[in-house]
Amino acid sequence: MTENSVTLTLIGGPTAIIEYAGVRLLTDPTFDAPRSYDGGIALHKLSGPALAADQVGEIDAVLLSHDQHPDNLDEAGRAFLPRAGAVLSTPEAAGRVDGVTGLAPWQTHRLGDVEVTAVPALHGPEGAEELSGTVTGFVLSAPGEPVLYVSGDNASVEVVTAIAERIGRIDLAVLFAGAANVGRFGDADLTLNARTAVAAARELGDAVIVPVHAEGWHHFSETRERLVREFGYAGLAVRLRVPEPGVPLAL
Repeated sequence: MTENSVTLTLIGGPTAIIEYAGVRLLTDPTFDAPRSYDGGIALHKLSGPALAADQVGEIDAVLLSHDQHPDNLDEAGRAFLPRAGAVLSTPEAAGRVDGVTGLAPWQTHRLGDVEVTAVPALHGPEGAEELSGTVTGFVLSAPGEPVLYVSGDNASVEVVTAIAERIGRIDLAVLFAGAANVGRFGDADLTLNARTAVAAARELGDAVIVPVHAEGWHHFSETRERLVREFGYAGLAVRLRVPEPGVPLAL
């Protein structure tokens, strides 16, 4: 593993630039200014991006966990997609959005020396797909590089366990946290909360944990500060690296 071979720059919410093995990746593009989104369930964006879409530079691929919710792909993010060398997402997203390459769970796509493997994600409790839609996570690997897991909007610790068992060692994990909850499933969250993020971290061995999707939206029902406390009380603070928007974080 190369020291500081991975850099993550948080843009806001679930959106981050990941520089990995010479490839620049962007997760779930959200570049809109603060606003509300009407629909079956209204969503409210509270803060704008740390970097505008025209400031992120060249992107080799977008890792899009799903396209159906504006907190993961907003209007400016959608307009950004054609600028990326590739857009990897679910097969359902590929059917709805031009230029998207759909990956079924465990299917792999190569970007230079980097293998991107789609992995399962569950956007809520068991059976959530009918209302929340299909979501994917990703695992990145390359010769001599750490194995990196990007969870996407996954709420299930059991899914993380299954991924860890199948992939083997995972060195870095970007976990979408924030306890997203719009009331659709009562008290059951749509993403990891502080408690389940700790449980997921335990399933990931000694992987370094980087939380994203934890600020900037009204329906993120827990703060990053709570997440940090929970990891501290669990004795896992040494494994947690919290990015600040716009500031590159070497991992």
